[in-house]
Amino acid sequence: MIMHEGRIKAAFDSGVFVLKLCGDVRLTLCATLDSQAQRLAETPGLEAVMIDLREATNVDSTALGFLAKVAMALQGRLEHPPTIVVDNPDVQRMLDVMGFAHYFTLVESPITEPHELRELPEVPADEEGMRQRILEAHRILMHMNEHNREQFQPLVEMLEAQEAAAHRD
Repeated sequence: MIMHEGRIKAAFDSGVFVLKLCGDVRLTLCATLDSQAQRLAETPGLEAVMIDLREATNVDSTALGFLAKVAMALQGRLEHPPTIVVDNPDVQRMLDVMGFAHYFTLVESPITEPHELRELPEVPADEEGMRQRILEAHRILMHMNEHNREQFQPLVEMLEAQEAAAHRD
């Protein structure tokens, strides 16, 4: 199976923000996802958020952590939780296991298709920024449920130890 490089597209129309993840979405796109999460929390007139994963072939745990950050940034701001459109059974299972149903509405097809999605420019991230984002994403996932805490505890502890060692040098 050929993995296609990940891309992120977005549209904002009539109060609805759509974020579409395509291809192999990995930690290299996390700076872009992080900046979107921060921007979304401050968007005036925002009424609904839809995250479309139908064209995503893979979404790694760091990217999932930033999707969770989007939901948490919007808690209390929207009438309904953000929606994730996912028709891949493997991705659906992963989202279920990781507790995404508590923070998102999971559906197989959107109520309406977004009009014009534009590709978001990739936000560059240096190594330190990348390490910080990986750590943040996995801390967010750990807080979602016990399964995630057990799953990601070793990674978070390793990253925290690396960070502590880097600051001692």
